Amino acid sequence: MQKRNNLFQQAREAVSNVTNRKGAASQEEISIAKNCINSARANASEEEQGQLQQLQQEIERHEGLK
Repeated sequence: MQKRNNLFQQAREAVSNVTNRKGAASQEEISIAKNCINSARANASEEEQGQLQQLQQEIERHEGLK
């Protein structure tokens, strides 16, 4: 259970790192955020799945700004 929460937290932090850069995030940082989201999905609860979907959408919006 702790591991799942850790992966979820890592995904949130990675997305935050990307979105806080206001368009200056590197492709590597974006890839890291996407990988964190995908890793967290494997064992996420239904509630976490919804939040991970929102994080994925934030990354996609950010990519659209580039």
